[in-house]
Amino acid sequence: MKSIGSYPVWVQRVVRETSPHKHRVVNHELFSLMRDARLPLAAMRRFMVGVWPTIEQFPRFMAMNLKKIGYGDSVGEDMARRYLMQNIRVEQKHAEHWATWAGAAGLSLSDLRAGGEFEGLQALAHWCWYVCDQASLPVAIAATNYAVEGATGEWSCVVCSKDTYARSLPEDVRGPAMRWLKVHAEYDDTHPWEALDIVATLLGHAPNPQEIAQVRRAIQSSYVYMEMALDHALMAALHGSFDETASNASTLGVDTLDVA
Repeated sequence: MKSIGSYPVWVQRVVRETSPHKHRVVNHELFSLMRDARLPLAAMRRFMVGVWPTIEQFPRFMAMNLKKIGYGDSVGEDMARRYLMQNIRVEQKHAEHWATWAGAAGLSLSDLRAGGEFEGLQALAHWCWYVCDQASLPVAIAATNYAVEGATGEWSCVVCSKDTYARSLPEDVRGPAMRWLKVHAEYDDTHPWEALDIVATLLGHAPNPQEIAQVRRAIQSSYVYMEMALDHALMAALHGSFDETASNASTLGVDTLDVA
C-alpha cells in the first residue's frame, strides 16, 4: 500500500504533480526552526493557536464524509466507512495531545479558543470544512485524510529528526508535550496511504478527466492553505527576538499572552 507504483497511473501522476506543493509545507522554515529549538515564542504561539481549529474540528470533517456513505454501497465506500469510523475517536485524542503541547508554550485551552482573529492561519480549517461539505467523498478524503494528514506526518518527522526541541522542554512536561508530535511522526506513516488507497478504489483505474482534476486541485489547495498558515505564523518572528524561543522553561507560567 505504501508503494506509489502499485496505484493506478492517474493516482501516481496526481501525487507527482502535487509533490512540489507538499515539499514547501514539509520543508517550511518554521519546522526547521522548531526542530532546532530556535522558533520565536510569538511564532510558536501563533502556530499553535492558528492551527487549533483544524485540529479540533478534524473529527467533524471526517464525520461529514461519513454521512455520505451507506453500508454496502460499494467496496470503496465500505473501506471509507470503516476507516472513518475507526479514526474519528483517534482524532479526538489528537486534539487533547495538541492542547497539552500548547501548554508547554504557555497557552491554555481558552487561549487556543480565542484565536479567531488569525484569518490567515484559520483558512485551512475553512477549506477543510468547505471541501468536506461540498465535494464528493473521494475528493474530500484526498484533501483531508491524504493531503493534510500526510504532510503533517512528514513535518512531524522533521521536528522529531533531532532531539534538540524535546531536550529544550522542561523534563517534567517533556513527555506529554511531545506526545502529539511523536504520535504523528509514527502513526501517520500509514494513515494517509490508507486514505489514498480509498480514493483509488472509489474512482477506479480510469475515472473521467474532470474527477481527476478535482482530486488534484483539492490536494494542491490543502497544501497551499497549509503553507499560508505557516507563513502567517512565522511573521511573528518580526515582533520578537530569536533568543526568545518557545522551547525552554521560561515559556511556562507566562502571566500575559500576546499572540498578535
